[in-house]
Amino acid sequence: MVATSPTAFPTETYNSPDTSGLRYVITSDRPLSERSPNQELLPISARVNEADHLEVGGCDVVELVQRFGSPLYILDEQGLRSACRHYREALAQHYPGEALAVFASKAWSCQAVAAIVASEGLGTDVVSGCELQTSLIAGVSPDRIVFHGNNKSRVELEQAIAAGVTVIVDNWLELETLASLTVDLPEPLPVMVRFTPGIECHTHEYIQTGHIDSKFGFDPDRMGAVFEFLSKTPSLTCTGLHAHIGSQIFETQPHVDLPQVMVGWLKLAREYGLPVNTLNVGGGLGIRYTEHDDPPSIDAWVKTVATSMQAACQAAGLDELPRLMCEPGRSLIGSSCITAYTVGSQKDIPGMRHYITVDGGMSDNPRPITYQSVYRAAIANKMSAPATETVTIAGKHCESGDVVIKDAQIASTQPGDILIVMATGAYNYSMASNYNRIARPAAILVSDGEANVIIARETNEDLMRFDRLPTRLQA
Repeated sequence: MVATSPTAFPTETYNSPDTSGLRYVITSDRPLSERSPNQELLPISARVNEADHLEVGGCDVVELVQRFGSPLYILDEQGLRSACRHYREALAQHYPGEALAVFASKAWSCQAVAAIVASEGLGTDVVSGCELQTSLIAGVSPDRIVFHGNNKSRVELEQAIAAGVTVIVDNWLELETLASLTVDLPEPLPVMVRFTPGIECHTHEYIQTGHIDSKFGFDPDRMGAVFEFLSKTPSLTCTGLHAHIGSQIFETQPHVDLPQVMVGWLKLAREYGLPVNTLNVGGGLGIRYTEHDDPPSIDAWVKTVATSMQAACQAAGLDELPRLMCEPGRSLIGSSCITAYTVGSQKDIPGMRHYITVDGGMSDNPRPITYQSVYRAAIANKMSAPATETVTIAGKHCESGDVVIKDAQIASTQPGDILIVMATGAYNYSMASNYNRIARPAAILVSDGEANVIIARETNEDLMRFDRLPTRLQA
């Protein structure tokens, strides 16, 4: 079964538990402009070519591995740009006031990604000095950068001040440090304040950040004290408030509730004379990792947030809508990347389990071992072969828990086949490690049949460049 146009796996047929000859089929009747990238299992440019190989961005995945090696992150530029446009256009359509989406760059911070995001009119949210430097080098305007983090160092705060970006203040130490650092500035430093809204959602406990028991943000009962401190600190100007309720969220009700809470905070801040005009609702929209996942579209998520914010402002009697800011990360880039591996050894335990091993694993994708995350896989060099085998895809690291996918349904494989794992654009490269002193993979950007390296593959020399051997231990 060969598709001849860029389309996506439909939920009802992709990777079904039925192994009676099912083949991977790529079909869709929806035009690309109407397909929300976060609802796709594969990048939106994916197709199967005449060789029965998977293509992304007009590039044959098998040939990409031959050229660049594996493991290999393959990022679809069309998919990333499409997601940016979905956010930008949805905000323009559904929110009559000023609005801005900023990319949560912790999902994948590198210069190429930041440059694409900036060229699409989005900003970035950064959480470290190097993420900030990456965004600035890539051309993101400082007035579109917000600096997060619950333990920013003094050096990082000085870097943020020098760059002219907006700092999102997370705690008292940071607030007091900023006050001392800005005394002699010619103009007040714009800051936003992060509070925990006390809203929980159904997601992994490690990625719930909106409930009260969280390391992030000021507690709501400290709002008056924070606002009073800011009102008496002329070197700081509080321009906005921030809250974030979690990640990989499919529910919409929390995003209906959050604007109501934040508008109440805005009114209180203005009672202290603070010029708060921006409400940042964070991000958190989920993506499809398996055919069973059913996240809202980007447009539906934005519409929920935008209409809820308008309703909350109307109910509160506000004459003017605040500037609305959101921080998508996973939903911007997660589905636009796949990771390609080369299949190696196999082990069959009769009546129990069949293992196949790939040349990567927990060092390039730590999410399964960290969050018990579930992914889907396919064999890129035989896309129409029936998914007749149930296997556990194991990594090469010296850990029994180094499993990429447990009980995956794929076509029969042999050493040298190219296995791809879908939706690896978010928190894969950015959380990658050098466990077992294994080099991190290369990353390439594909578009219109062209592939460009955006992150070079590490070498053994790279891994050892900071080693120092004391003279007395040298041979």
